[in-house]
Amino acid sequence: MVNMNEHSQGKRLRLQELEYDIGSLPRGSLNSISDVDGVLVGHSTIIKGEGKLEVSVGPIRTGVTIILPHNGNIFREKVQASAFVMNGYGKTIGLVQLMELGNIETPIALTNTLNVPVVADALIDYSIVQNPDIGITTSTVNPVVCECSDGYLNDIQGRHVKKYHVLEAIKNASNKVTEGNVGAGTGMMAFGLKAGVGSASRIIESEDAKYTIGVLVLSNFGRREDLRFLGKKIDLSPENEYNNRGKSTGGSIIVVIATDAPLTSRQLNRICKRAPLGISRTGGYAAHGSGDIIIGFSTKNTLNHDDKNVKREIEIVNENSKEFQKLLAATVDVTEEAILNSLLMAETIDGRDNHEAPSLDVNRLNEE
Repeated sequence: MVNMNEHSQGKRLRLQELEYDIGSLPRGSLNSISDVDGVLVGHSTIIKGEGKLEVSVGPIRTGVTIILPHNGNIFREKVQASAFVMNGYGKTIGLVQLMELGNIETPIALTNTLNVPVVADALIDYSIVQNPDIGITTSTVNPVVCECSDGYLNDIQGRHVKKYHVLEAIKNASNKVTEGNVGAGTGMMAFGLKAGVGSASRIIESEDAKYTIGVLVLSNFGRREDLRFLGKKIDLSPENEYNNRGKSTGGSIIVVIATDAPLTSRQLNRICKRAPLGISRTGGYAAHGSGDIIIGFSTKNTLNHDDKNVKREIEIVNENSKEFQKLLAATVDVTEEAILNSLLMAETIDGRDNHEAPSLDVNRLNEE
């Protein structure tokens, strides 16, 4: 097992680096959503002001995260998609059309609750620059924005994410996915601990096919007493160093699933419905005030916006195949691992009103 002291020396380690496995399927080379060819992730992180201020409006701990299904013109080449809402205490934009038409036509943006309209407006501007005919000689555009509340640490009323932050995240997008306190995850917490962005992937390979499935999560959910690490309850009771630090809440989680398997919107919906099983493995239970929202897309069988043909021919995975069964199982595994990575990679941070979010002490993971 890896030396846990590396964490105490300031180096955060992912689940894979700690030599823990989930499931039997192999991870992708990057073990992130960007193992799906063409998928890129970008962040813009905003950290300003000193923490521990005895005022109601204090430091800024927020940002925006962008997932690009491909690096082309997404409005012109839409991707097959679906969504599943496990608990709807959320303020998303774009899910209604996404679920009706079964496609995504903009980058997917994640941010804090009160910044959703600003981020959606920025995605509209971005799409119009790429496609000047939007709303004039062709249809309007459906931006997809999801959120969690970072108000415990961040001056959320200030709505500090601006248009240029969204464009910066798009510009910064790459296949190197940073996790923890970054982008939309900057001010997020899970199970009373600092959390944020996490990612993971799996490879499904047989004689007949090879598919990749990856997940990116924005973790901001769960009560401290419910945390499970690979099925084991972790002692974060008041008598230890976490006393009076952090918070426990119903919270929210956004899960974005990407795959290169040729799946229809209906099949992607079935995939999305498996992500909550991974959430529950970590201790989540879809609390009353939790926005638990899952979006899934496939990079195959893209939909050309200007195609007016009567028929389309597409390839799809046979749901009776062992490959499809493995895609279902992999979704559960990667969701669980992505959540754990969001905790493992996050660092302690302070915020407004003397609030603090402590990072997970991995030395507790081996305690009996």
